[in-house]
Amino acid sequence: MTDAPLVAVLDYGSGNVHSAVKALAAAGADARLTRDRGLVQDAAGLVVPGVGAFRAVMDALQESRGHELIDRRLAGGLPVLGICVGMQVLFEHGVERGVDTEGLGEWPGSVTELDAPVLPHMGWNTVRSGAGSVLFDGIEEERFYFVHSYAAQHWSLEVMRPFAEPVLTWCDYGTPFLAAVENGPLSATQFHPEKSGAAGIRLLGNWIGALPKA
Repeated sequence: MTDAPLVAVLDYGSGNVHSAVKALAAAGADARLTRDRGLVQDAAGLVVPGVGAFRAVMDALQESRGHELIDRRLAGGLPVLGICVGMQVLFEHGVERGVDTEGLGEWPGSVTELDAPVLPHMGWNTVRSGAGSVLFDGIEEERFYFVHSYAAQHWSLEVMRPFAEPVLTWCDYGTPFLAAVENGPLSATQFHPEKSGAAGIRLLGNWIGALPKA
């Protein structure tokens, strides 16, 4: 598809990247797994996947200087989408098994263990999408696939006018946690859209459709 927007999937050593590339392609993107700095900067969108532990993802991002690429894009107002632990590391801290790891600090707050009788939270769950959501347009009642034991459970970012308020989407598992955030050029989902069937493809398509045109 020649007019498909270029979406870079950041290759920094995280797992599960190929399924994300395939899902983005199915959603209408020219998706490329890459760590090429020029390509990452020039792409219409950047996807930051992430599986495993918060600390391991942060170590891999820093070793590959992926955090610099994310920061540079956001400084220029260019869209970034984080997935699963790729969402978690956008917060200031991740606390896992008593280890406090510094995150990217794009959003205030900490990622902590869910207070639920059974962990991990694994399987399909519904969400409560925020008003005006772009990601969940037309799929507000759908279910999405989660695999995690940790999440951001509070939101404390204060936004001053003329900037728009972030759109927050919540999910319940033991306690409420953030299932997705849409904050200017930076969006993220705690669930895996690439594992969420047709609803996940539709969500990725909504994000791709909102990317700036070349």
